[in-house]
Amino acid sequence: MINFGSMIDFSKYIEINSDKRFGKPIIIGTRITVYDVLNWLASGMNKKDIISDYPEITEEQINACLGFAANREAQSRIAS
Repeated sequence: MINFGSMIDFSKYIEINSDKRFGKPIIIGTRITVYDVLNWLASGMNKKDIISDYPEITEEQINACLGFAANREAQSRIAS
């Protein structure tokens, strides 16, 4: 089990660059977005499936995508 409560240095794994994928957060060294990873997991793929299909990424990078998304969700606010 992964504890995302501890601070993950997302900058080791995730970058946002307006010149790549329209500024969406991507895994460094790839064109794979955080959204891509989340979508694969939501559609039933597990980490091993993703790594098998995309061997250029690691389990740590997938975990960073999950943590990055959780962190963004925690920071989002509902407009009233």
